[in-house]
Amino acid sequence: MLMILLGIIIAFILLCILRALIGPSIWDRLLGLNLVTTKVIVVIVLFSSLNDLPYLLDLAIVYALIGFVGTIFAALFFMGRVKEVGT
Repeated sequence: MLMILLGIIIAFILLCILRALIGPSIWDRLLGLNLVTTKVIVVIVLFSSLNDLPYLLDLAIVYALIGFVGTIFAALFFMGRVKEVGT
């Protein structure tokens, strides 16, 4: 049962990577990368709970924070880039 759930999450990760690669706009690509980050966090938490490794939860929290800050910085960078191109 759990391996099926893990397989489904990995399939969703592959679909999100596909969205990040072929997204028509930069915002679709950024959203795809953000979704990949979220699903990797879910995989880390599942692995941590299955194998009784609580230190991996700390790793998942740090990874979530880095992903959040990275998304914010990338969005700010691309907003400035789009304004420069538009004018």
